[in-house]
Amino acid sequence: MTEDMPPADDGVLAEEEEAIVDAAAEEALSAGDDEKPQAVFRNVEEFVVYRFLPMYCRPLDRYRWCAQWWRHAEAVSRFHALWHAWEVLRYEPGTGMAVWYRDHLEPHLEVLLSSTGPFNACSPEHHQDPVPLPSEPAPEGWFEDEW
Repeated sequence: MTEDMPPADDGVLAEEEEAIVDAAAEEALSAGDDEKPQAVFRNVEEFVVYRFLPMYCRPLDRYRWCAQWWRHAEAVSRFHALWHAWEVLRYEPGTGMAVWYRDHLEPHLEVLLSSTGPFNACSPEHHQDPVPLPSEPAPEGWFEDEW
């Protein structure tokens, strides 16, 4: 991600932002087989702020979201998976991005934004700390050590 990237504007990815992302991807692709391709985004926050949020707008009266998404471990883990898959699949000619949408984005979106997903107790204006599922210790010897 370059420092030239302006912040997202009103949830709509500006043409300039898209051009910067595309230029960075093209530059990484043309680097040659000798060089390791460079990531477009430096970290998961950049991916969420500059790619995910501006591109995948949803009506907040039908979907759950938390402006403090980074406080939800499940959401962060899913966004990491989405970001890493996006960085790899953008290099695949032809169907790479279609595979990313089908196999990665769509299943994660369904969970992330659902009423039972990681933001279920939040609204865009109010964060509620996630509450882990309860667990009781298993009786001694219930599980065999596998490693």
